[in-house]
Amino acid sequence: MNDPVLSLSGITKTYNTGQPNEIAVLRGASLDLARGEVVGLVAPSGAGKSTLLHIAGLLDTADAGEVSIAGEALGGKSDRRRTILRRQEIGFVYQFHHLLPEFTALENISLPMLANGTAKDAAETRALQLLASVGVESRAHHRPAALSGGEQQRVAFCRAMANGPKLLLADEPTGNLDPGTSDTVFGALMTLVRETGLSALIATHNLELAARMDRRVRLDGGALVPL
Repeated sequence: MNDPVLSLSGITKTYNTGQPNEIAVLRGASLDLARGEVVGLVAPSGAGKSTLLHIAGLLDTADAGEVSIAGEALGGKSDRRRTILRRQEIGFVYQFHHLLPEFTALENISLPMLANGTAKDAAETRALQLLASVGVESRAHHRPAALSGGEQQRVAFCRAMANGPKLLLADEPTGNLDPGTSDTVFGALMTLVRETGLSALIATHNLELAARMDRRVRLDGGALVPL
């Protein structure tokens, strides 16, 4: 098998809250995510799934264990190298869209590409293609406040895909939407992921959505186990 796009090996994370007892959130969590694979991460609030996603996305560091992206182990790597990998290889989607309110949908998607050195015309062309792929190209020149919740989240998906990452990490990406909109928006996300051959780790409370992924894992006592 080729190197997994994401490999988590023995990840541990403990928080010291100032109380007598520390909180061990992750205890030896391990996972290999193959190229093109979509895995659902199922866990209740407070179980540590956001912590796991932040460590997988190089936004946080583990107390122990190793994170590898596309075969490159990140333990001991410089902050600069981690930042480059995060910018080029990883896309993030959160429950709330976090779009910049002063910019249009087109501009929100173009900004990560411009920051990565893409020419403006090329960035805008790709942004429009991404918007078309999720059915909201007609909203390209609207700011987030003028978009519905489902449209906002689809724009956020496009922004996450802007730089052509290998890995998508999504934390309850439809958790802020009503059931009907959630189903439609999740379908748009899955279409985008499948068309690009992306690997994705998607945290969700929704077991029906999780059932549409290739496989599912859950956090149990700080470890990842098949569901």
